[in-house]
Amino acid sequence: MATTKRPAKSQRSQRAGEPLEMSDILRELLRVSEKAANIARACRQQEALFQLLVQEKKDAEKNKKFAADFKTLADVLVQEVVKQNMENKFPGLGKKIFGEESNEFTNDLGEKITVELRSTEAETAELLSRVLDGNVPASEALAKVVHQDVDLSDPTLESLEIRVPQEILGIWVDPIDSTYQYIKGSADVKSNQGVFPSGLQCVTILIGVYDIQTGVPLMGVINQPFVSQNLTTLRWTGQYYWGLSYMGTNIHSPQIALSKGTGGETRTENSDGELSRPLSAVISTSENETIKAALSRVCRGGVFPAAGAGYKSLCVVQGLVDIYIFSEDTTFKWDSCAAHAILRAMGGGIVDMKECLARNPEPGLDLPQLLYHTENKGASGVDLWANKGGLIAYRSRHRLDTFLSCLIQNLGPLKTQT
Repeated sequence: MATTKRPAKSQRSQRAGEPLEMSDILRELLRVSEKAANIARACRQQEALFQLLVQEKKDAEKNKKFAADFKTLADVLVQEVVKQNMENKFPGLGKKIFGEESNEFTNDLGEKITVELRSTEAETAELLSRVLDGNVPASEALAKVVHQDVDLSDPTLESLEIRVPQEILGIWVDPIDSTYQYIKGSADVKSNQGVFPSGLQCVTILIGVYDIQTGVPLMGVINQPFVSQNLTTLRWTGQYYWGLSYMGTNIHSPQIALSKGTGGETRTENSDGELSRPLSAVISTSENETIKAALSRVCRGGVFPAAGAGYKSLCVVQGLVDIYIFSEDTTFKWDSCAAHAILRAMGGGIVDMKECLARNPEPGLDLPQLLYHTENKGASGVDLWANKGGLIAYRSRHRLDTFLSCLIQNLGPLKTQT
């Protein structure tokens, strides 16, 4: 019988019902995250244009953490780009992509428009011009970015041969996390030991893949569109991070191992440096006073306030801090899934904070990891997908055990009030 040479990954088309190469999925997620980052950067280039893109969220879409919460056309465009690109590459997968934003947008004339990517750049520009009240140049510029191809390669993924049934996959997308910082657009914020308290550096694009049967995160991409700015052109460049954890295979983007901060992959969990280093944590600026007071004792000077749930998780991924802790219920599945998958690939994870404190766990016991496939009973709107018990993100289990032990000691009888 004659044999046929297997086509290169880039040349293969996906057949319905065929198990997917996880490297193909991850490569496409990286590509769409970079396209999304290009959209986010393009929407910030002209202040006059950017002001047209801001629209206040209403009712069930509103995050109760903020007095005023916003979505932008950039948010909606990014989410729709992810959906359409993944659907084109892997038919059927687009229907299993869920995110923070609805794709309905109301322009200044009160006209409600469903934002969808059209098959051609001209058709997308025509749709966007309706959203932007007839601003043709802006609409054409955005449509060009939306339809522009992004070519990237990652040698680490080329050697990966793991197949996964498409029917078990679900995807959470936060198209632009830390929307307030994105709208505000501060470019001159200084970091504190590598951690930015606010500014465009806190903006992230989050894409997390999970098993819809078990809720376990499998793959994650965090794209940080605004990492460094050219002071001559004022244009930004970014960086992306990825991780995969499936069936005993754990692999992540090489640049994570080179991150500055508390760790790096060359340090073992139980090294002398690991044991003697003071604990460090990144927290929300809205964290409650009981937790902040306990953390000041646990981490001494190593507590860093920062904006953006995605960015704070990224600080843990990068090794800038040991822990990201948040005691409130105003982060959501789309905020944590991507980072959780990356941290799993590194030997870490994200756990339910209140359950951890209630269990008062002994070191080495299984901890309540966040899951991504079930709604919160009795909730409505965005609260269906809230991380109701708060969260703790970590990359070293040993450091987490030490942190929890110290935190419980310092919270004492007050822990039930968190």
